[in-house]
Amino acid sequence: MSVLAAVLALAGAAFGVVADRVAVRWPEHDDDHPAGRAIGWRTAACAAIGAFALWLLGERFADAEPLVQVLFGLWFATLVLGFAVDLDQRLLPDELTLPIIPLALLLDLVGRNPLVGTELLPAIAFAVIVPLATYLASIPFGAGAFGQGDVKLLVGVGLMSGFLRAFTGLVSGLFAAGIVLAVLLATHRIGRRTFVPFGPFLIFGALWGMFVRV
Repeated sequence: MSVLAAVLALAGAAFGVVADRVAVRWPEHDDDHPAGRAIGWRTAACAAIGAFALWLLGERFADAEPLVQVLFGLWFATLVLGFAVDLDQRLLPDELTLPIIPLALLLDLVGRNPLVGTELLPAIAFAVIVPLATYLASIPFGAGAFGQGDVKLLVGVGLMSGFLRAFTGLVSGLFAAGIVLAVLLATHRIGRRTFVPFGPFLIFGALWGMFVRV
């Protein structure tokens, strides 16, 4: 591990804690998700994903041009905050998912995204087809099984990560969700009708896809 990556990992862990504290206040909470939750396991999870995200920034983008470093750093920050908000309130705000889509598309079109390169059409194909297909496939499982925030998140992931990394991330996120849900069901922490947000798993998967696909 490089010194830069180690420093960024520590900064990411701190940012994850901050993101968790923001998530208990923003966006405005409803009656089902009251504001003011104490520090707990969600805080630890946010610190871990924050450390992983910024460590990844230091390891994978240390030699990238400054514009790429800034854009991916900002995207990783929104992913960490989205992880915290979805874990706390079970929603992914548009403010975190929509801005990255036009920025990522522009970065791809001008050929400045090192993760996409010349593979522009596969990235766009993932961003258009996979989120829509996943959403349609989730409809039989009931409203909220795969939310519109998840769809918008995956569009951005496809455009920023490229087809192969985005697909790897989607599969990894769904696999992680299956394991966690199986454990929670087996230990009776949740029931079969309990709503569990998939955004945190998709965000973990998006980062994991960039980690395993150099």
